[in-house]
Amino acid sequence: MTFYAMREKFNSISIKLGMLFSKIPLTPNQWTVFALIPAFIAFYFLTKQDFLIAALFFAFSALIDWIDGSVARVTGRTSLFGAYLDTIIDRYVEGLIVLGLLFASLPEFILPAYFWIIFYFFGSLMSTYVKAAAKEKEFVEKEIKGGIVERAEKLIVLFIGILLAAIQPIYLVYVLALLGILANITAFQRILIARKLGKR
Repeated sequence: MTFYAMREKFNSISIKLGMLFSKIPLTPNQWTVFALIPAFIAFYFLTKQDFLIAALFFAFSALIDWIDGSVARVTGRTSLFGAYLDTIIDRYVEGLIVLGLLFASLPEFILPAYFWIIFYFFGSLMSTYVKAAAKEKEFVEKEIKGGIVERAEKLIVLFIGILLAAIQPIYLVYVLALLGILANITAFQRILIARKLGKR
């Protein structure tokens, strides 16, 4: 399947989701905030080290994050505030997952597990912040994109890591270490992109 065909398939599914869930009397912004509920439940199960259940609720939160945009597009209720709110809630969801991991008892890999958790989260925040800062300071005209990993890819890999933790917790630590490295590389890549595209 070509990239174009995959994108068309994805858009088709998104439209069907939007049509289905638009029948529920919730606005797109309410759907966005609703994504916090399964994220809080995932946080709880991470603290209990029930990684399989935590992964399922993490995935449910991601599904709702998809639904809100689909509903907004199908109903013609897209807005700048909705996009802004979606970004903020995304950070809260990711933060809840990371906070839950800090409460889990994960094994050491070269360094304590909490180092890799914080290293990953710091890299994830910085890869987002370097984009926002470049736009805020009016250094670039358009939002910076690119880098070795985007947010969706990071969360998919993190989801896989949490699933693998149900088999052996050390696998999750390996994934966190990898994500931490990749996220921080992405942040530096975006600084270089900003330098290349920005105003002198």
